[in-house]
Amino acid sequence: MNVKYLCAFFVLFAIEAAIAVFAKDNFIRDHLGDVLIVVLIYCFIKSFVSSEIKLLWLYIFAFAALVEVGQYFHLVDLLGLGEYKLARIVFGTTFDMGDIVCYFAGCLGIYLFEIAKRRFSKGGI
Repeated sequence: MNVKYLCAFFVLFAIEAAIAVFAKDNFIRDHLGDVLIVVLIYCFIKSFVSSEIKLLWLYIFAFAALVEVGQYFHLVDLLGLGEYKLARIVFGTTFDMGDIVCYFAGCLGIYLFEIAKRRFSKGGI
């Protein structure tokens, strides 16, 4: 278990919760929250997986985009979970192409972080 990534996960989770509860503007709630959610997922996975997954950033983006596409097709209702508030929060209910752009921005940040981490660990820069 990687404690650094686990701590980062909990910090990001607290930030996401604060955004959900306290953020009233559209930029922070809608955009920054979407960028951070993919980083949160990344930190969670890296907490438990010690081996390097070279395309993890891409897998996370694909997952987030699929969840968003599921919102377009009202997946929560199709699964019969529409009456459960938690399911509606986790899966979402409103498709927005801007969310996919934010997920990509967050995953691009993860990709750049991984490149920098590899260079520093090899003694570069």
